[in-house]
Amino acid sequence: MEPIATIKALASVIQLSVAPVFLLAGIAGLLNVLSQRLARVVDRARVIERRIPQANSDKQRELLHVETETLWTRIALVNWAIRLCVSSALIVCVVIVALFVGDFVNFNIAAVIAILFVIAMLLIIVGLVFLLREISVATSHMRAGMEIALEDAGRISDASPEA
Repeated sequence: MEPIATIKALASVIQLSVAPVFLLAGIAGLLNVLSQRLARVVDRARVIERRIPQANSDKQRELLHVETETLWTRIALVNWAIRLCVSSALIVCVVIVALFVGDFVNFNIAAVIAILFVIAMLLIIVGLVFLLREISVATSHMRAGMEIALEDAGRISDASPEA
């Protein structure tokens, strides 16, 4: 009868650990979004930084510098969001391990598991706040990028011969 009790206990622990595994899948999706945003912002920063020496006017050069600073702010915000979400995922993994260990040791580690889970949730919340802040910075500074694009379009249309 002892092996059956062990199998039942193991099945119970596996059932308990399913919810944190789904949480890990959600965090993985969030990390995918964050890494895609980071890649796009880094690519844009490289393009803008290459254009600074080619700027035709001081105003355009200043707009490019402002956009570069904004992009680096966005990069820092996304990096923090990624760090926080990865830390949360690691803690969720520790929660899963603790669920298994806690069922097979003689002392109760329920409080530790609860605290770790709360910490993981807080890290996700703060990571999402950083994402929200990055989105806010991105949308509030779109105007500078539009002004640069309009200046470039005006320069191109001025240089083209009229028909």
